[in-house]
Amino acid sequence: MTREEFKLLFETHFDAIRRYLYFRSGDTVISTDLAQDTFMRIWEKQLDLDASRDVGLLYKIAGDLFVSHFRRERLARGKMKELSFELEESGPEEDLQTKELQARYEKALTRLPEKQRIVFLMSRMEELSYQEIANRLSLSVKAIEKRMSAALAQLRKELKPHEKG
Repeated sequence: MTREEFKLLFETHFDAIRRYLYFRSGDTVISTDLAQDTFMRIWEKQLDLDASRDVGLLYKIAGDLFVSHFRRERLARGKMKELSFELEESGPEEDLQTKELQARYEKALTRLPEKQRIVFLMSRMEELSYQEIANRLSLSVKAIEKRMSAALAQLRKELKPHEKG
């Protein structure tokens, strides 16, 4: 792989790989480090990858590095930190309700199984189609649909308004 081909691969996919790792870890520093390690591994091994065709291998390498990192370090999964709700002008009661809902949402996200959380966040945060997610994760569209359906059902259940009675 030439330096120019590597540069194109890096510029085309680095941000997406870093976001994928962030969705798995919830930590921007770790996701950036592991994304860099992913590309370093490709450069060191002189893997001949096509920037448009071999995207799945990038995700596979990144995923393997993620698992290795957390096995070595024995770190617990991080909490989703940077999800935010934009507030328009509102009163203190609405602000409190919004903050409570945001906290419940973040807690519900952390309780989703990792595979469901990744698909959900890729769909909602990156606005990727099921086909694009399937391509990136080397899965079938049906598998993505199943994971998304399960994630939405779980979130609906956990975010349902509490009944007063």
